[in-house]
Amino acid sequence: MMNRRTMIAGSVAAAGALALPVRAETKSKTIPARNVVLVHGLFADGSCWSDVIGRLQASGLNVTSVQNPLTTLEEAVSSVRCVLARTEGPTVLAGHSFAGTILSEVGDAENVSALVYIAARAPDAGEDYAALGKRFAVAPATAGIIFDGDEGRLSENAFLHDFAGDVPPGRARILYATQQPFRRALTQARTTKAAWRTKPTYYAVSDEDRTINPDLQRFLAKRMDAHVVSLRASHLSLISRAPEVADLIELAARGS
Repeated sequence: MMNRRTMIAGSVAAAGALALPVRAETKSKTIPARNVVLVHGLFADGSCWSDVIGRLQASGLNVTSVQNPLTTLEEAVSSVRCVLARTEGPTVLAGHSFAGTILSEVGDAENVSALVYIAARAPDAGEDYAALGKRFAVAPATAGIIFDGDEGRLSENAFLHDFAGDVPPGRARILYATQQPFRRALTQARTTKAAWRTKPTYYAVSDEDRTINPDLQRFLAKRMDAHVVSLRASHLSLISRAPEVADLIELAARGS
């Protein structure tokens, strides 16, 4: 059993580990947008946004879901830049999971009006995200990553229980069957920018996430001074809690 001194020492250490850096940047003003660009993360493809897309389109928004190649950060960034370049007018850029890294890198584009992170990574410029993640308990899904050479994927058990835990089993198995492998180098790359420092930012935390530690998500959201919503959801909140995720993106599109 821990004594009082041990508990206090642990609390001080935890507070130090979660200390937030001082930020001097000023975020741009929120403005209305009629466009939304969505970016998927690992173990998925652009169709994982389907339930959100329908709701956004019903609200009159012009939506594009990028097919992230999951190869290298440079190629992933290029795929998003191409879509943003052909999208006219203010645009909300939203990303799930690993796609948050891409948002940090490309979100400074002139036509990006706001950034929306859905249970997502949000590295600072040049930050060693893996080292940051080690300051928090390791999420269970990590143990389920299987590598075939340089290609990684989730085991069936990890996918169904840790990645898509609150998605109906039948649909979760379909998602598993269409899982996209990722290159090892993709997750090791570091961003050169942190667009969240200067753009209006929104974050949906998945409170029951077993892929990215919810405490890490809360830390990232607080660090970027984001408008935060908490969802009782697995990592795939964009499917299991699609109405709430769409609502958050619509909020960003309204410039609210």
